[in-house]
Amino acid sequence: MARTSSDIALKTRQAEGASSRPKPRLDLFRFVPFRLNRLAAEVSSALAVEYQERHGLDIPAWRVIATLGFRNDACSAQFISQCTRTHKSTISRAVTALLNEELIERVENEADRREFRLQLTKKGRALYEELFPQLLRREDEILACLSAQERKQLSALLGKIEQSLDLIQTSEEADAKQAY
Repeated sequence: MARTSSDIALKTRQAEGASSRPKPRLDLFRFVPFRLNRLAAEVSSALAVEYQERHGLDIPAWRVIATLGFRNDACSAQFISQCTRTHKSTISRAVTALLNEELIERVENEADRREFRLQLTKKGRALYEELFPQLLRREDEILACLSAQERKQLSALLGKIEQSLDLIQTSEEADAKQAY
């Protein structure tokens, strides 16, 4: 089918009209993934002051200690990596540093003797027990702008998003599914 000059002129006008209209732009300050990432980074930095300045721990090292601290039993570095959504090489470097500082130790996995799991040492447990109340206080300070009802709503909404992304939400759920 041959194109006529009027067909070509119409297409040209349509293309010109489309290009003269402003293209929709992504407003990062309204884009929820950007906002969540930015909030997570700020909250993480605010909490980091508690363990960096006083104890020389970086964020990945704290994530290892925190994960081991809330569990009743030893776990793998892979569990920590997946649970905290931190790259395995970053967790590996933190584990090495914490082993050297004798804050954590390796224990043999009874079910698979080729695998080692990690747990806090007495020194690591004492550090965790000292830090977590400070971090809970800092969390309260960060959330002070919200009423008790808003805090409950925020928690419920975050839970809904986590659930929609099929994220494990409790350590009991992780253990039951042997997910991490």
